[in-house]
Amino acid sequence: MYNGIPPWDIGRPQKELVNVAERGEIRGKVLDIGCGTGELVIYFAENGHEAWGIDVSSRAIVKAKRKVEERNVKVDFLVCDALDLSSLGKKFDSITDCGLFHTFSDEDRPVFAKSLASALKNGGTYHMLCFSEKEPKEWGGPRRVSQKEIRETFSRDWKVNYIREAKFEARLDEIEGRAWLSSITKL
Repeated sequence: MYNGIPPWDIGRPQKELVNVAERGEIRGKVLDIGCGTGELVIYFAENGHEAWGIDVSSRAIVKAKRKVEERNVKVDFLVCDALDLSSLGKKFDSITDCGLFHTFSDEDRPVFAKSLASALKNGGTYHMLCFSEKEPKEWGGPRRVSQKEIRETFSRDWKVNYIREAKFEARLDEIEGRAWLSSITKL
């Protein structure tokens, strides 16, 4: 997908997560998982956060590193699997996810929650934007997620602060972008 420009790479951070930051919900050292070409995590760095971004795509990380060089901002980017965040050997105050959670299978979701817990400080918060089951299926695209699935994944050792209707911006007109914005704290 990163040979060109994927539909989710809109050339700026997703407004829903910018709003989360503007409300003061993003704190301290931040990790953006599935960061793609880095727009969101670069935004966090530009706003004073120690910022890290990971993606499984080495092409995305190369593009992200070029952006920080051009913008003269400090972000640590790594190629890393979100199902193995313990390999980072670091703890974060905030972790963001813009379009990754909805890619995981039912079997991978508990693995993902455990991986998140390994990289998030106690009392730290995971902020997630994912496609909701309300997004029409005509265009195909990624799996849709229900509030129930989010709550089930984070039912143990987590506190779901909120799950709100949101908009996932994309470069394709056929995508309505009906999404869930979640705030989930590690206990």
